[in-house]
Amino acid sequence: MAERWRFGLVGVGRGSGYGRLLAADPRCEVVGCCDASQQALARFQQELGLPDARCFADYDGFIGSLEMDAVFIGTPMPAHAEQTVKAVEAGVNVLSEVTAASTMEGCARIVEAVRRTGKMYMLAENCCYWPFVQEWGKLVQSGRLGEIIYSECEYLHPIPELVIDPETGQSRWRAARAPLHYCSHSLGPILEITRDRVVRAMGLGQGHRIMPEHPAVGTIDIQVALFETEKGAIIKLARSSMVPRHPMIHYYTLQGTRGFVETDRMGPTSGLLYVKDEMERAQPIPISFAEVSLPEAARAGGHGTAEHGVVQDFLRALETGERPRLDEVRAMDLTAPGLIAHESAMNGGVWMEVPSFG
Repeated sequence: MAERWRFGLVGVGRGSGYGRLLAADPRCEVVGCCDASQQALARFQQELGLPDARCFADYDGFIGSLEMDAVFIGTPMPAHAEQTVKAVEAGVNVLSEVTAASTMEGCARIVEAVRRTGKMYMLAENCCYWPFVQEWGKLVQSGRLGEIIYSECEYLHPIPELVIDPETGQSRWRAARAPLHYCSHSLGPILEITRDRVVRAMGLGQGHRIMPEHPAVGTIDIQVALFETEKGAIIKLARSSMVPRHPMIHYYTLQGTRGFVETDRMGPTSGLLYVKDEMERAQPIPISFAEVSLPEAARAGGHGTAEHGVVQDFLRALETGERPRLDEVRAMDLTAPGLIAHESAMNGGVWMEVPSFG
């Protein structure tokens, strides 16, 4: 074990939340950062008190110049695969923002490089670390809901201004991100709760009725996917960055042979639970996005205490040498189905096999 784990941050916009959590942990030291935006870089450099020599606009210079044990990759999604491969080949462990890669070829490159180098890789899928997801996992594994046969998940988050610049009309990087490519926030909790993986996928959605003047995969109105899992369950997923849905929504429901559990569509703090022979009708239950026993500093990541959980799991893996919970194989279980479902949507909704990387 290192005396202190030396971390670098790439993409200090998203990386700043993780950077604050890492900087506050006595086991860690943030030794450098990298961002293409000089303004963002200067802002975070000042916050952490880093010297100029430890701040880079160029990723290759960053990964090749600093002595680091691990790097957090929080850059735009199309860069994840290449940056991950370069990091592990330089002997640096990787904690990567979602999703793991933008292409199936990128997924395969990550898995191959991690196995070849023996370095640690973990996907920072924060939604899997919300307390209610952990609680639902215990509920499902207890058998009270019977066998899970159907689930739904939605992530409807209108951010058209982050897809197309409203002042210039220029495409931003999200214009190249299909709605279903950003599937892990929805699919991840369902698969973690059920301890399952997707084996077949199909998708629908090619329309541009909301932003017809900017036709790109990132401005598709909405996409819906159907997934078949290894355990024979069905999952329906809806994703959009365009639809006028305020407030935005993360929605999850699991239907078992003996009952169901779901989040409330009207707000993030409550849900419903029904268990056959235990109650006559569904009962309201609390939904928690933050672990109340943790200090306020654990919320520095920005989504309750989810990022705190991600960081703690990654540090635990580094210290013990054990594979992290969302390692390179599980990362692809949470990434590949969305890539395949989008391909299906572009081909008229045909069913397609989802390969296993295990």
